[in-house]
Amino acid sequence: MTTATATDRDLRIVIIGAGMAGILTAIKFREAGYHNYVIYEKTDRIGGTWRENTYPGIACDVPAHMYTYSFEPNPNWTSTFAPGPEIHAYFESVVDKYEVRESIRFNEAVPHCEFRDGRWHLRTSTGREDVADFVIAATGVLHHPKVADIPGLDSFAGASFHSARWDHSVALEGKRVGVIGTGSTAIQITSALVEKVAHFDLFQRTAQWIMPIDVVDYTDEEKAAFRRDPSKLEAIRKQVNDDFEIFSNAVIDAESAEMKEVEGACLANLEDNVRDPELRKQLRPDYRAGCKRLIFSGDFYDKIQHPNADLVTSGIDAVEAGGVRTKDGVLHELDVLVVATGFNAENFIRPTTVLGRDGVNLDDVWSEHPVAYLSISIPEFPNFFMLNGPNGPVGNFSLIQIAEYQVGYILRLMEEIRAGRCAQISASPEATENFEVERSEAAKKSIWATGCNSWYLDKNGVPASWPWSRARFFEEMTNPQLEAYDLAG
Repeated sequence: MTTATATDRDLRIVIIGAGMAGILTAIKFREAGYHNYVIYEKTDRIGGTWRENTYPGIACDVPAHMYTYSFEPNPNWTSTFAPGPEIHAYFESVVDKYEVRESIRFNEAVPHCEFRDGRWHLRTSTGREDVADFVIAATGVLHHPKVADIPGLDSFAGASFHSARWDHSVALEGKRVGVIGTGSTAIQITSALVEKVAHFDLFQRTAQWIMPIDVVDYTDEEKAAFRRDPSKLEAIRKQVNDDFEIFSNAVIDAESAEMKEVEGACLANLEDNVRDPELRKQLRPDYRAGCKRLIFSGDFYDKIQHPNADLVTSGIDAVEAGGVRTKDGVLHELDVLVVATGFNAENFIRPTTVLGRDGVNLDDVWSEHPVAYLSISIPEFPNFFMLNGPNGPVGNFSLIQIAEYQVGYILRLMEEIRAGRCAQISASPEATENFEVERSEAAKKSIWATGCNSWYLDKNGVPASWPWSRARFFEEMTNPQLEAYDLAG
């Protein structure tokens, strides 16, 4: 009896997640000649972040023409920063155009994934068993809502929900609405709702730096010109790409001239647009701009100064039936309470149980903090690859651009197996350790290490992000160094 090898059988691939990265993977793998693949999606629709988040005002803070697959430009974006429903519709259209939907198994999460006998054995939430040569974890980072431990939250008598679980059946007009949090989501909700509700309370624990942006609506004539002349779209992409180059260079070097320019723009935005000195003081962070994820908004300062709005800076003591009581003893009476406290971004593929070679558990490997070589591969987890995984450049790049380069890198690694040069490939422990030591040291120079608490930091206080230039990332992704990998079989 003989065992089939990669060169004489159709390699089986499981993709986990039908968001931006999973859709991209399916399209690019088919282009590369891989046809035996399936996408397992935990819900009943595609879209990932843009399916999960439907709150008022949701938009991408990456300009729309850059938050677009390079091979599928969209001349019909309605503004420079596309709203969430439009982005979700774009991904739906791509799924249909490239016939990805037929390969998706909806309502099937993957709670168990185990490598044994040279292949991956998976079990889905429906009880389905699958066996694959490769697993691609395209599970994203912003899909496990984080709910702060606030006393009495369950006692609130009105409507209450996390921003990522928005209840659209709740009418907001004429209501007193409170939002807990001041991240990008809360800022966007503030801008969308202040003028539509009877009263709006924004509960701020930490002030945020706001980078001003110009949100411009494209005219029908401009969109028609984009359709006629694709080079106009490419020119916009190039300009945005150049702007990203400046910002990326800024955040990786806290003392750079570029970072000083960013900080100056944020400070001027605050000083020039907040009239009341006391409110301006409350809105001024005590850390450097960019240390937390920088927030982009063209109108937040105007909206928080609206007569309907109050910025509440006294800490929350407890939630009561009638509203939120702050530590100064004041009860802020509310009809609707929104918890916009972010996500458990460090989960990645978890809570899926992932068992690698000899039963090693990913939870144990990541007990200190998530780590992966170039954010893609983990030692002792052969033929298992992640997109937008640990320590990737999530803070200073377009996630679509990152994923496109990562998929290309993974395909180059997989070619070693398809060509019969090996049967298993995973980052070596030595290369991963060396990478993590070098990465952690370089991260100390970044703006993220300048003294604030943010989701960029691991539990040891080290920034868990890509601390080098975009040029280095692109170079790494273009030329895999096989000496950094264990090749077996």
